[in-house]
Amino acid sequence: MQIFSPLRPIITCLALLAAIAFASTATSHAKPLNVVATTSMIADAARQIAGDRAEVKALMGPGVDPHSYRQTRSDIAAMARADLVIWHGLYLEAQLEEFFFDLGKRRNVVAVGEAVARDKLLSHADYDGRFDPHVWMDPKLWETVVYAVRDALIATDPDGAATYTSNAKAHVAEIKKLTDYMASVTATVPEKSRVLLTAHDAFSYFGRGYDFEVLGIQGISTESEAGLRRVEELVDTIVEREISAVFVESSVPERNVRALIEGASARGQDVAIGGTLYSDAMGEPGTYEGTYIGMIDHNATLITRALGGDAPEGGFQGKLAAGS
Repeated sequence: MQIFSPLRPIITCLALLAAIAFASTATSHAKPLNVVATTSMIADAARQIAGDRAEVKALMGPGVDPHSYRQTRSDIAAMARADLVIWHGLYLEAQLEEFFFDLGKRRNVVAVGEAVARDKLLSHADYDGRFDPHVWMDPKLWETVVYAVRDALIATDPDGAATYTSNAKAHVAEIKKLTDYMASVTATVPEKSRVLLTAHDAFSYFGRGYDFEVLGIQGISTESEAGLRRVEELVDTIVEREISAVFVESSVPERNVRALIEGASARGQDVAIGGTLYSDAMGEPGTYEGTYIGMIDHNATLITRALGGDAPEGGFQGKLAAGS
């Protein structure tokens, strides 16, 4: 699979900005750390762990697709001045990979997704030598990423080790509760309905963790094209298995999902849109879905209800509020 190189002028700009930023970042951390993260999920983990010891900027906001994202000049400037740059890795930020390898020669750069053990990652027939990067879809795997963020913060700011360790422990404890909630509600989905069909193949870790068959119109990268043959194959599956709901994603155009629905309808199978899932980006900042916990709760609760299972009012958040 081809890796696209950033433009040479941008790399030159990076080197210049890195040199300028060196003096400003080679000081003590009496003020909050300046942390830049690529995805909103990683940024949320950094905020949960760092608290007021860091100011965290996410490069990719709601609805942004990390598979196709390219750095802007303002991104380069922000990363050149950062005390710590955190990216996911596992070829999620496909168009930025070479950029980060180059940046890591000059700046403090950590790929936290790479901390997940290889034997826990899913490979893909279409991507030789690479793995499915969407590990946040299984909170059990995301715990490893949270700890990798903690370790990166400690390495950058050893004086804050006690704070980072304590906050990471508390955040992982909440994630474990979310995992238990997901297991309990998804188990209520009838066996014949446990098929999750989405715009691209971002939910395989969810499927493996909670016993769902996962089908994506596109592959694990949204850069892959969904051909007419693939759409026809999925329409056949919808009709043969009487699938009643398919899902769109907040960071992927829904035209391919609409094509599935129209194709199935033409063959007498009514299919509804089960709702919008958060796949490669969280919800709006300041909302519950704009946190990792809220994003995954939203997905698990929506999938459960749309496919015929039972989830409590308010989902995981409502369950916690009720004290159960």
